[in-house]
Amino acid sequence: MSQPVKRPPVSVYAESTPNPSTMRFVSSRLLVQDGRLLEFRTPEETVGVSPLAEHVFNLPFVTGVFISSNFISVTRNTSITWDLVQLELREYIQEFLNTDGRVVYEDAPAQALADANERASSHADARGPEDEKIIRVLEEYIRPAVEGDGGHIAFRSFEEGVVTVSLRGSCSGCPSSMVTLKQGIENLLKHEVPGVREVVAEEL
Repeated sequence: MSQPVKRPPVSVYAESTPNPSTMRFVSSRLLVQDGRLLEFRTPEETVGVSPLAEHVFNLPFVTGVFISSNFISVTRNTSITWDLVQLELREYIQEFLNTDGRVVYEDAPAQALADANERASSHADARGPEDEKIIRVLEEYIRPAVEGDGGHIAFRSFEEGVVTVSLRGSCSGCPSSMVTLKQGIENLLKHEVPGVREVVAEEL
């Protein structure tokens, strides 16, 4: 009789992000299918949707959870510093992934998943060739770097030369994200897409 195949243990490592309130915890296995994003801003939003996010929100200093690909970005409140809780949180997440392991409940309501994905903001539908080109530039050049910092960027609209994007995960509320938005993203889009004159962040 063949023995069941044992899954290798999941390892997790922590990375700092440009946002001092947010850390990125990277897993050795995929957490959600590529393209799916989940954002939770309160413990109530996690109930019945994501056991992993529920678990993380059990910690009193957690104020936000963002899950994408193989990482989870966790935002803390200002009552504590990362050097006091980083190791504990990394082990806390790693232990959960090696015991329970569920990121999303199998019977999670479709609307609740859609809401969590909408909070994380996938790209808005393109309404023309300019929109399509902007989305392509974001996907090819900008999104990988932003995700490397534990964040996410998505196209919202392009009207009268102004591109509006949403910033989530570690980018949300990050002091340096506006500098990156203006100096990096805006300059690249101006160069790649004629007609772009400004890039702004969506108001939350």
